[in-house]
This record gives sequence, C-alpha cells and structure tokens, in this order.
Amino acid sequence: MQKIRLKVWKFLKKNAMGWAIMLPGLVLFAFYIWIPLFQNISLSFFETAGTAKVKFVGLEQYQILFQSRDFIQALGNTFEYTLWSMIIGFLLPIIIALILNEVVHLRGLFRTLIYFPNIVPGIAVAIMWMFLFDPNSYGVLNSLFKTHHLWLNNEKTVIPLIVFTLTWKGAGATSLIYLANLQTIDKVYYEAARLEGASAWQRFRHVTLPHLKGQIKMLLIVQIISVFQVFYEPLVMTKGGGPNGASSTLVQLIYQIAFVEGNAGKAAALSVIVALLLFMLTGFYFYFGKERRKHVGKIAK
Repeated sequence: MQKIRLKVWKFLKKNAMGWAIMLPGLVLFAFYIWIPLFQNISLSFFETAGTAKVKFVGLEQYQILFQSRDFIQALGNTFEYTLWSMIIGFLLPIIIALILNEVVHLRGLFRTLIYFPNIVPGIAVAIMWMFLFDPNSYGVLNSLFKTHHLWLNNEKTVIPLIVFTLTWKGAGATSLIYLANLQTIDKVYYEAARLEGASAWQRFRHVTLPHLKGQIKMLLIVQIISVFQVFYEPLVMTKGGGPNGASSTLVQLIYQIAFVEGNAGKAAALSVIVALLLFMLTGFYFYFGKERRKHVGKIAK
C-alpha cells in the first residue's frame, strides 16, 4: 500500500504543472457535463412534479416510452434523418472540397461564398427554406414553376427536404475542413499516379481517399451526433412535426414531454435513451472500422 501511495505521489509531483493547467477545465467539465448527466439519469427513475422528484418508479418511464407510438415514430424518423444525411450531407462537402482544391483563380472568394451559409442564424435558414418549400400557391418554388407540389406537406419528401436545408447550412464549413486536409497531400503522389496511367477515379481512390480517411471518420461521427439532435429545423419548417408526425424527432419529443406535458422524469428517460443510442452508434462504427483494418492488414500480409 505504501509503494502504491509513493508511486501515485511521484506521478502527481512529476505532472503537477499539467494537472494544474487541466484542473480548471476538469472542474468546469464536471460542473456543466457530468453532474447534470448523473442528475438527469437519476431523475429518469422518478415520477416528477415539474422537476421535483415525487416517487421512485424504477424503469417504468422507460417502459412507457418503448410502448409509445410517438416514441417509435420519432425513433424511426431520427434514423431516417441520419440515413438521408449520409446520402445528401456526407458526400456533398467532399465533392465541394475536391472542386475548390482545383480552383486557381478567386479561390478566396469561392471559399467565402461556400462558408457564408454557416454564419446565417439557423432559425433564419429554416424560415427561408420554409417559404421556398411552402406547399401553398404563394410558395416561392410553386410560384416559380407554376406547380402545386406539397413539398413539406408530403410525408415522403419532408425529411429529405429538411436534411437538404441542414446540408445547405453546414456543408461549407465541412468542405473547408476537407480542403485544408487535401492541401497537405504532396503533389508528388498525384504525379506518380499520372505517370503510372491512373485515371482521375483511381487517383482519388488510391491517393486522395487514404489521406482523408481520418478526417472522414471524425466528421462522420460529428454528423451523426448532430443529425440525431436535429430540433428547430423540423419545429419551424413543419410547425412541430409535419403531416402525421412525419418529421418529428427524438429531441422534439423530449421538448414536447418536458415543456408541454410537464413530465421531466419521462423526458429525462428519453434523453438517456438518445445518449445511449449515440454511444452505441459511435461504438459500432469504431468497432467495425477496427475489424476492417485488421482484415485489410491480414490480406496485405
């Protein structure tokens, strides 16, 4: 025991400056993240009056949620948002970055234009696209094309259109991150590939993509977490949930339960479920990515 204490003391003494620098951040992180997190988990096991705990009910709140039609629908919608974001929002920033990387003249201007939507407030973006996609005859797109498309009132198109709105706002910043990575790739690799007769697709696959893999992995996780928390876009654009709740999300449901129904315990339980889903998705992604690297390594040997 004495040896362990001595080792701990030596470790702390050796790294005292590092711990001193980290301590304020750790305290703030605990205060704003960990303490509320554990309080929220605790609250999910209680029946509440407002935010006050009234009666311990164990897993009853979770059971009620899993039997709720609204929860099942919001869960399915949230996964659909994620799927569409992979189709619309994931590839587009890479394509934009590849195009910007080839631009020689007015590169700064194009970067500014691409990034501009990111500085527009999210609510303003949602309102702008809501008017563009308005299903009435005075909606901008319907007026422009002399059509009467339902747009946001169509259960099949409402989620893709909201994801398009999210992509329009966020793709610029993501593109610039990819662009910064692209510009670190030595041109020698591309010249060597051209001399070997590699096509544009082969150069992308064997030179560009391997250099972007780390960035893609990080931004994919960030995108999944962000889309899982989508809230005010469907709230504003579809006035709460769209036709038959077709655009409702888990975070919207948390808001509905907490502030409209006034059931903090049930809302806390739902937020715990959302957090667990995000942990699971992130964990699965890293696990399968690790297994794939092992498999590729074995083939290479």
